[in-house]
Amino acid sequence: MTPLGGISLKLASVVLFVIMSALIKASDVPTGEAVFFRSFFALPVILGWLIWRGDLRTGLRVNSLWKHVLRGVVGVSSMGFSFAALGLLPLPEVTALGYAAPLLTVIFAAILLGEQVRLFRLTAVMVGLLGVALVMWPLLTLSEVNQAVLLGIGFVMVSAVLRALVQIHIRRMAATEQTSAIVFYFTMTSTVLSLVTLPFGWVLPPLDQTLMLIAAGLIGGVAQICLTAAYKGAEAALLAPFDYASILFAIVIGYAFFAEVPTPLMLAGSSIVIASGVAIILRERYLGLKRFKARQGMTPQG
Repeated sequence: MTPLGGISLKLASVVLFVIMSALIKASDVPTGEAVFFRSFFALPVILGWLIWRGDLRTGLRVNSLWKHVLRGVVGVSSMGFSFAALGLLPLPEVTALGYAAPLLTVIFAAILLGEQVRLFRLTAVMVGLLGVALVMWPLLTLSEVNQAVLLGIGFVMVSAVLRALVQIHIRRMAATEQTSAIVFYFTMTSTVLSLVTLPFGWVLPPLDQTLMLIAAGLIGGVAQICLTAAYKGAEAALLAPFDYASILFAIVIGYAFFAEVPTPLMLAGSSIVIASGVAIILRERYLGLKRFKARQGMTPQG
């Protein structure tokens, strides 16, 4: 696969994940139930993908089941908080506030993995978090700030923290676990854990909402496959900036289907977050190339 193919798949995954979020938002069912539909109906898509690749047997082998369970628990918690926020905040705001996750990943990588964070990256993270604060500001300065808005902001930020922790955990898992196994067992774990919420108010949705929830699961499964396949064709540093295209699709879908009009401060804050994120990515790419050239210039003795 060419880098262009990888970029195309990455953009496809971004669009599909935003559509999935919009369907979850429109379905108006309890969070645990939404997580179940998102996870359960993604399973046949993922299994079909593994069978098509001829990877069903080897792709489901694990070296540490505990690592997969931990990834599932934290990941499904992040998903649940994000879905809960969709019922309380506009889609573009949820998307923009979610950009805090990659910024927090930099901080957690320094704390938990011992990665060195230089002044440039630290400054970019601080500027990015300022952008997140700007996105929040219009929501916090409404003439009537209700509890639902505050709860929605809290849910998104908790989701971002948990998603950042998941990224750190996956970095550790990648050394011993296959990507296909990580994808499959996360979906299995989230399906099982979502059933725990069954006694807490699940509803029988009307046919149109049921179809939307099923579509969200199927689309989420396809999006996950597109995302996984994208990294087979292009470097992570090349693909990472395309994550931020999600805000464009979230604004369009939010306006077209939910009559959500983004505020100027939300747009400004999103731009700052995106700029800081891209700056970190480009800086890491530059340093990676420098390290590669340095290694190329070494003698066999190092």
